[in-house]
Amino acid sequence: MQLLSLQAGRLSVDLAPEAGGSIARFAVLGEANSAGDVLRPATEAALASGTGKDSGCYPLVPFSNRIANGKLLFGGEQIDVPLNWPGVRHPMHGDGWSHAWTVGRHDGRSVELIYEHNGLSGWPFRYRARQTFVLDEAGLVTGMSIENLEDRDVPAGLGLHPYFPRDAETELTCRLRGVWETDAEVLPLKHVPVPPAWDFSSGRRVAGLGLDHCFDGWDGHATIAWPRRGMRLELSATEAFRHLVIYVPDGQTFFCIEPVSHANGAVGKTRLAAGATFAGEIAFRLSFS
Repeated sequence: MQLLSLQAGRLSVDLAPEAGGSIARFAVLGEANSAGDVLRPATEAALASGTGKDSGCYPLVPFSNRIANGKLLFGGEQIDVPLNWPGVRHPMHGDGWSHAWTVGRHDGRSVELIYEHNGLSGWPFRYRARQTFVLDEAGLVTGMSIENLEDRDVPAGLGLHPYFPRDAETELTCRLRGVWETDAEVLPLKHVPVPPAWDFSSGRRVAGLGLDHCFDGWDGHATIAWPRRGMRLELSATEAFRHLVIYVPDGQTFFCIEPVSHANGAVGKTRLAAGATFAGEIAFRLSFS
């Protein structure tokens, strides 16, 4: 498995193009209290799978989350999307996470990865996706884009699925307007205002929340704090990403804050013109006390 390494100051990033164009590790080097992983590190077995689903972070392209029963309505047309995720009876998270990406360029502080989809399996439309990674002493900036290779309008979305380590004191701060209630299969049921129990505007610990929900009205800024480590991460996203999926599974040592371009199950409401490109950028900036 080929890993591409970036380093800037105390920060180190390993990328796995062949495992879904994923981030295998993002870490702070050294012996200080803050040293250690910024994202969940991928194991050797995870990388050997050739997918990014058990990595530190993987791309969501050309859609985020689930498409109920693989039936997508777009412009009055029903599009059938095949199952693609082990143990889930709805297609999930697109194609990018499960395919190898090619390296467009690579130097000590930046990488470009490319995935071109032929539309013959998985998502039924051709597209070209790109990811860029630029590391400096303050953090990592990830760019994402999808180019429609069809001669017709198609649905298309983007997202990023990072896994952050958590302990009992890990805190999240972000401003959100609404949330979709879900059924037992995490499919959206009803959009409601954010209830007090899920209000992160003043910051709150994530442990014990048991969330797996899509929020909207996000302003593109979130802060994660690890008080025991004296470390804070400022997550910011450009206008392309105004939905946020928050996943806090019970009994795990990680949680996910996923900037995405559309609500769960709503990629059919998007539209990318023939030959057009949709793009955005997500930044991970670290500070220490």
